[in-house]
Amino acid sequence: MERIELQPGYSISRIIKGGWHLAGGHGSISEEQALEDMRHFVKAGITTFDCADIYTGVEELIGKFRKKYTDEFGAGELPPIQIHTKYVPDYSALATLSKEDTTRIIDRSLQRLGVEQLDLVQFAWWDYQFPKYLDTALHLSDLQKSGKIRYLGVTNFDSKRIQEMLNAGVDIASNQVQYSVLDQRVENQMTALAQKHNIPYLCYGTVAGGFLSDRYLDAPDPIQPYENRSLTKYRLIIDEFGGYELFQNILHILRAIANKYGVGIAEVACKYILQKPMVGGVIVGARNRNHLESLQQLSSFSLETDDLAKIEAIISQSEGPNGSFYELERDKTGKHGSIMKYNLNED
Repeated sequence: MERIELQPGYSISRIIKGGWHLAGGHGSISEEQALEDMRHFVKAGITTFDCADIYTGVEELIGKFRKKYTDEFGAGELPPIQIHTKYVPDYSALATLSKEDTTRIIDRSLQRLGVEQLDLVQFAWWDYQFPKYLDTALHLSDLQKSGKIRYLGVTNFDSKRIQEMLNAGVDIASNQVQYSVLDQRVENQMTALAQKHNIPYLCYGTVAGGFLSDRYLDAPDPIQPYENRSLTKYRLIIDEFGGYELFQNILHILRAIANKYGVGIAEVACKYILQKPMVGGVIVGARNRNHLESLQQLSSFSLETDDLAKIEAIISQSEGPNGSFYELERDKTGKHGSIMKYNLNED
């Protein structure tokens, strides 16, 4: 499995095992099965995990995985793992958030994961009308200096606020963003900032919750209610892109390219983003080890210039999404923001 140095001396797998689907809203989860699946992913070289303090039960689950297989790590059967979590203060706390509040949540993540230092904490903030995001970033920076956090990243911030944090002296190691053939918003302003300050992207939504797969090729537009929260979120992105018919057009292009390399649509969609500037890795919410064989194929091919041109010809017909990165989702009253859950970090 391909790896990359996200920052000097810190290596991650370019395919990152996502954790959102383990938090509920995506069907029932067997803890025993989830732990065994994690083991298979690590053995296959996918050693980097993505989770969050607001993903109910996921930090604890990964912590149990670490504890259960500690002996195997020590014996050399499994390579070391990297755990990326997020700090997502509740919306209701943004106006009054203190350093003590932040320290308490970070300490809780340390305890849940069973570690003395968090590999990477990705900071998120719901609403800029509450200006404490800059103070909170500095609080996290202090916790980094104290040794509780190895690297500090951000997620779902726009370029203006990232620059504010950089100007204040916050060292930002990564930026988790939504990036796919359906959503190119980071290219408007953010990639130039990422290149200037060496802030690699860790990308979610790359397979649009499963929409960018062979399952939906020539399939009818699914009817609500959808199977899970991911499909609800990314069906809205398909509308922003230009609707279900244009979405089918890009699936056909991806399928034709996939035929050339003997892989699936999802693998081509991932590879397209992995070959973009400043992309460190893509986060894939693979629910079980059945996805491993196809994910391992990502190391077997690279998209050529004519492949990229065919994909971009369809993207050029798209209507959006438009605006700054995460601007649509930040509107709590809009169709993107109204589906989110804003207060999940309560003890």
